Amino acid sequence: MTVPGAEPGNATSATTARLKEAARGIMRAALAAADPRAAVLRSLAVQPGPDGGTLVSRGVERPFGGRLVVAAVGKAAPAMAAGALEALAPLSDRIGPGIVVMPRGHPCRLGPAGAGFEIHESGHPVPDNSGVAAANRVMALVEAMRGDDLLLFLLSGGGSSLMPLPAHPVSLADKAAVTSLLLASGADITEINTVRKHLSAIKGGRLAVRCRGSIETLAISDVVGDQLAFIASGPTVADPTTFADALSVLERHRLLDRVPPAVRSAIEDGAAGRLPDTPKTLPDRHRAGLIASNRIAVDAAADEARRRGFAPRVLTTSLTGEAREAGTRIAAAAREARLHGRGDGPPACLIWGGETTVTIRGSGKGGRNQEVALAAAVGLEGLDGVLVASFATDGKEGNTDAAGAFASGATIAAGARSGLDARAALAANDSYAFLAAAGELIVTGPTGTNVNDISLALIG
Repeated sequence: MTVPGAEPGNATSATTARLKEAARGIMRAALAAADPRAAVLRSLAVQPGPDGGTLVSRGVERPFGGRLVVAAVGKAAPAMAAGALEALAPLSDRIGPGIVVMPRGHPCRLGPAGAGFEIHESGHPVPDNSGVAAANRVMALVEAMRGDDLLLFLLSGGGSSLMPLPAHPVSLADKAAVTSLLLASGADITEINTVRKHLSAIKGGRLAVRCRGSIETLAISDVVGDQLAFIASGPTVADPTTFADALSVLERHRLLDRVPPAVRSAIEDGAAGRLPDTPKTLPDRHRAGLIASNRIAVDAAADEARRRGFAPRVLTTSLTGEAREAGTRIAAAAREARLHGRGDGPPACLIWGGETTVTIRGSGKGGRNQEVALAAAVGLEGLDGVLVASFATDGKEGNTDAAGAFASGATIAAGARSGLDARAALAANDSYAFLAAAGELIVTGPTGTNVNDISLALIG
């Protein structure tokens, strides 16, 4: 995975250039640690047997006598599927149907072992008809399983949008509309998925309910707190949330009167007990576990920073809230370390992991990490020797082609030379235009993984 430099611009002094090069190396280390294929290979093995085989998942043996069905869903689905096929090679003759559901336009290279796999490309972050077709195919594979079959379900972030299956009477258009409203409202991913799973016939454990065989789910977390029930809306795990919780989310963000009538009706009927809720327990034959997370990537970032001569300090892996407010806090912490830190110690690297939100009030172009960076740039204006880098580990955010952006004490002046005002850009949710003009965008393309966001502050 590559992390190219910033777009051409004028915000680079010699000190900033050195800090940017260090930041790129730290970002590469974080992404490498969250590599989905490697995570699957660390977690999975098989053992042939006279009456079938044994799947060894996260150190636990799971014998099965039938077929091994493989389904990979999410932004990391291609790499997870490739890792699984490599790990399952000794039992390749027992692998039954296989399917990969991934974002449109992402590469998928499974090699000869995956020649029989179905590949479905779906819309993200707003669901589309291709996603419905993919969800129906996954459901069909699961419903065709026998009691002695085992489903290896490889799950990563993005699955909620990529595999929608609206529950009657909610339509796909209804679900797309409520998804767009939630994304613009500043709701976090647990709130968004609480609503989405209660409008779905496949999420919130409903896929597992339809499975006569057994399920082994390996998940890569893109959710702060790493709760399996919220990763891609938890299609194979029990759901602790209720219709009443979904109703509360819509009320809290003042969306109840704005969602389509069918959505409001379904949520209110469910909260009143007129519709069955998502399953709160599932049979023991369905198991799930985490194999990669933001913490793993953040720890790798800290190790690489230390290797490069910085003193790393991980402040949290639960950074949440409004992106611009988080950027202001990050700038304040970096400024404090620069002006009042120990002068006799090594350079510092402050690290935050998590996922912020953006309440859209303007009509500009940007994403949460770009708003973090632009707000940080305002707080760092004129300060030398500090660099902030904030990026989405999946390589793309918001309505842009950028993963995030850099910010330094010279960023605001660089944008101003193009006639742009940083505070006006923040007010219009137009961070992309300002940061592009300043030469601060981080553009990686799809990385093939997704473990939330990482923000760095390098203090020289």
